Amino acid sequence: MTRNPEDSTHSASIGSQTAAAPGPGRNRPATIRLHNTLRGQKEIFAPHDPQRVTMYVCGPTVYNFVHIGNARPVVVFDVLYRLLSRHYPQVVYARNITDIDDKINAAAQAAGEPIRVLAERFAAAYREDMAALNALPPGVEPWATDHVPQMIMLAQQLIERGHAYVADGHVLFHVPSLADYGKLSGRRREEMIAGARVEVAPYKRDPADFVLWKPSTDSQPGWDSPWGFGRPGWHIECTAMIHTHLGRSIDIHGGGQDLIFPHHENEIAQGEGAYGGEYCRYWVHNGYVTVDGEKMSKSLGNFRTVRDLLQHYPGEVIRYALLAGHYRKPLDFSLGALDQARAALDRLYGSLLPYDDRPRRPHGADAQDIEAALADDLNTPLALARLHETAAALRKCTDLAEQEQLLETLRDGADLLGLLQQSPGQWRQRSVETDDAPSVERERIEALIATRSEARAARDFTRADALRHELIALGVGIEDGAAGTTWHRLPVQVSE
Repeated sequence: MTRNPEDSTHSASIGSQTAAAPGPGRNRPATIRLHNTLRGQKEIFAPHDPQRVTMYVCGPTVYNFVHIGNARPVVVFDVLYRLLSRHYPQVVYARNITDIDDKINAAAQAAGEPIRVLAERFAAAYREDMAALNALPPGVEPWATDHVPQMIMLAQQLIERGHAYVADGHVLFHVPSLADYGKLSGRRREEMIAGARVEVAPYKRDPADFVLWKPSTDSQPGWDSPWGFGRPGWHIECTAMIHTHLGRSIDIHGGGQDLIFPHHENEIAQGEGAYGGEYCRYWVHNGYVTVDGEKMSKSLGNFRTVRDLLQHYPGEVIRYALLAGHYRKPLDFSLGALDQARAALDRLYGSLLPYDDRPRRPHGADAQDIEAALADDLNTPLALARLHETAAALRKCTDLAEQEQLLETLRDGADLLGLLQQSPGQWRQRSVETDDAPSVERERIEALIATRSEARAARDFTRADALRHELIALGVGIEDGAAGTTWHRLPVQVSE
């Protein structure tokens, strides 16, 4: 029985145990290749059960607004979720909420509010921010506080199997008890001890042993357990939630590269130590995010939260910028990159503008080239390039039947990437609303475009060209189409 006055129950599912498939559920045979961190190579994806694919992605610790680095795995694995849902009848996608953490305790104390209130407020903000990036909600959203009994049971199982022990009110995993510990990160023992930043404590049998359960003071959240009043360690939380909702062995475990060690390494130890067998078949990790070439740091003033960025850029622009680099590579995030993403989306939406009133066909064309790029280890840069090739072909096309084919291919490929999810008219309005330029500058841009249109109508092309160059000098690009002239911000040239 818990003695935590702030304990609460949260719904583990969003809508249902399994989210609605983001695609049409075509269930066609597929060859999807993913880079498996466990074996250091690309492998053909073959799930345990083709009728039920399971994927778990580590979610946020909800004590503040999330930064752009937290958003990258959400967007990356959202694309993978969309791709898998095209090929398998059921994809159970779980992404957790960590609401047991010392940082949450400290933030709640500093704010003078209950831990539960703070956690639920920032969890809601996280969902809002990720939705703004066109990320589909996971089918299952387990909260750590709802799974403490399962964590206690898991710790007991590890004790019984000789992989854990009790010392001074703590339960610790005994690392030497698992012969292949370290197989995910491939680190030497000395590197693992240093990298894990484990607490040096006299009650540990081995310096590398890590905490499964620890005592709580009366001022800290805690639960009754066979080892006294306390709370779980961080690593055991995900393992218990995976066992509860997805099973003892899952197909895909995703997260940032920073989680490979010690978090994911310790998850394997707990899962395979408690139940034997394979804990996870494919480990997929995205690369780090830097800002203007530097690691994010509040002291450097480059700590960018998604919420702050959304005040200046549409969410789709942020998503595009996060997809512009291959997920396994480091990504340097900058305002210049966002301006380039905005310009790219302006071109894509501009291609759709003449067809804004044309409804989607129930069974449109498949974007096979774009999908093939994603099926090859989520090659989003290649997929984006092929999306632009399709858009360029559509702009030049005059054959009505071919136009229809290209239009549906463009829409289908964009759906896979989570892009072009609004009408071109909506995009133009919202893009202008989030543009940092003062309204007086936007009025000047619109006036120049109107004057240029008048010059073109009067066949004064010299004047029209001069006005185009004046707009370019203002950092504005324009595109003429059947529905009129659209404008966008030109990419900012960033010095080397």
